[in-house]
Amino acid sequence: MLTANAHAQDTQEKKVVQLSGIILNADSTSAVSGVNVYVPRKGRGTSSNQFGYFSLPVAEGDSVVFSFVGLKNQAFKVPAKVAKDKLSLILTMAQDEIALGEVEVMPYPTEEEFKQAVLAMNVEEIPLDRGNLSPQMLLRWAEQMPASANENFRTFQSGQMQQLQDRYGPRSFPLLNPFAWAEFIKSIKRGDLKNND
Repeated sequence: MLTANAHAQDTQEKKVVQLSGIILNADSTSAVSGVNVYVPRKGRGTSSNQFGYFSLPVAEGDSVVFSFVGLKNQAFKVPAKVAKDKLSLILTMAQDEIALGEVEVMPYPTEEEFKQAVLAMNVEEIPLDRGNLSPQMLLRWAEQMPASANENFRTFQSGQMQQLQDRYGPRSFPLLNPFAWAEFIKSIKRGDLKNND
């Protein structure tokens, strides 16, 4: 019972502090978005936004861990006694370079089996004359080809940017757009919305 009372007094005396700050890369040239900021003992946290900004309520004496894929984890200990109820922090994170061993990916276990498979293939010769290089034929071939790694990467990146913009960016609301209203009123005056029946 004495232990429970001591623990309760200890938690009551700890003041809650708003910890906020900006997370930058190693050379402090750009902000790092999506960094996990969490308090391991409490099991809660947040992540930095597109500008590298984060804000999190913590108690005095808490340890805060910053982690991101490709960057070294960093920890920050909140001082035991804080004069104000706010703490600001500018954190630079260093790159974590991991050298992996070389891996050869081959569909065949040995080089001999690969050679035999190549020699056994029945490859149809495609004559390359002007008829086969016509724009229509090239367009048909391009439609049948799967997306390249570069195209997949660009599609993935644009999806990530759209997700970040939807999450943190301002969303447009057409009913509050004065230019859209002006265009709408002009179209009514011109008679664009009348039926031509």
